[in-house]
Amino acid sequence: QVQLVESGGGLVQAGGSLRLSCAASGLTFSNYAMGWFRQAPGKEREFVAAISRSGARTKLVDSVKDRFTISRDNAKNTVFLQMGSLKPEDTAVYYCAAAQRWYIDHYVSRREEYDYWGQGTQVTVSS
Repeated sequence: QVQLVESGGGLVQAGGSLRLSCAASGLTFSNYAMGWFRQAPGKEREFVAAISRSGARTKLVDSVKDRFTISRDNAKNTVFLQMGSLKPEDTAVYYCAAAQRWYIDHYVSRREEYDYWGQGTQVTVSS
């Protein structure tokens, strides 16, 4: 069965950094575009970052594009979100997601297009 397991979340002071990891199993990882979403208390889940099957194409939401980086290691079935210059407004549960794309190498930014989701990892940024 497909599993996506996030790790790396925690408590960090404003201005600090965290690297989130998402380990995938039960799927052919290289056939999936991957993404990160987040959900803050009282808010809807929102798109943060996405990466194509090969890693050649990436997309970041404007509010984080100068601070975050998404990457993947297909040999390790893992996608990463490197977060720097963290702000209190980055506080949220961060979710990893996978979207099957057999014959196209492009990122996916719409949450409705994702097939599988992880359980989430909490990121809390204090001021």
